[in-house]
Amino acid sequence: MEVIRIDDINDERVELFTKYNEAQLYHYFEPNGGVFIAETPEVIKRALNRGAEALAFLVEEKAFETEVVRQLFENIDDSVKVFVAPLNVINNITGFNLTRGVLAACRRPALPEPAELLAQTKRVAILEDVMNPTNVGAIFRSAAALGVEAVFLTHPSADPFYRRAARVSMGTVFQVPWTYFVKDSDYMETLQQAGFKVVSMALKENAIPLSTPELKNQDKLAIVFGTESTGIKDDTISKSDYVTIIPMYNEVDSLNVAAASAVTFWELCSKK
Repeated sequence: MEVIRIDDINDERVELFTKYNEAQLYHYFEPNGGVFIAETPEVIKRALNRGAEALAFLVEEKAFETEVVRQLFENIDDSVKVFVAPLNVINNITGFNLTRGVLAACRRPALPEPAELLAQTKRVAILEDVMNPTNVGAIFRSAAALGVEAVFLTHPSADPFYRRAARVSMGTVFQVPWTYFVKDSDYMETLQQAGFKVVSMALKENAIPLSTPELKNQDKLAIVFGTESTGIKDDTISKSDYVTIIPMYNEVDSLNVAAASAVTFWELCSKK
């Protein structure tokens, strides 16, 4: 690796970290993929272990001397540049406060095809238009901890490699296999053709309790979660094999989607 010390955040050599927003980074190498920015040593370590190609690092000078950060550089290519700067310089990046001393710019890995991933799994989560990156990150963390084998997203959903999503997930977005369904495709048909029974989490009159034994006993189960504002689409619910709810107390009708995912994964995935 090449260590380069900088004292000006406008240095053009660190433009990957300063010039582009995350939407622009997503298309950075278009048509051959893009870039994501990972932060904190644990998230970066999991990204590198996933096989993400590190392009550059931006490190706060005190963090650069720590063992946990030094370990990140053990297996990177000699051509990768590590930019080191004082914290007050790094914090001049608009709208950003560095968390735990290190950023990594990485090339986005290719995502698997949905059919390929479905053929390898039996317990999967579906995020239908879940657009809040904090919720996406929290769902991935629960998925990793509680036995979900893969996560599938519709295209309006937040990018799991979005910096906030990856940070909230504690880097598990790089551990749990995931992909997007083909845009505007009938993903319910894709799931059912792959042999999955589909259960939608929705407040409907025909909903059954989450603890219903029939749900746990399904060989291949896909669990659908919807956006906070409008929930799962009516068409998705009508095509589902089951609609289920988490029973509530004290006149509370539902949980935040991230909290609901943890309860659901514990009930339907971790005990399988």
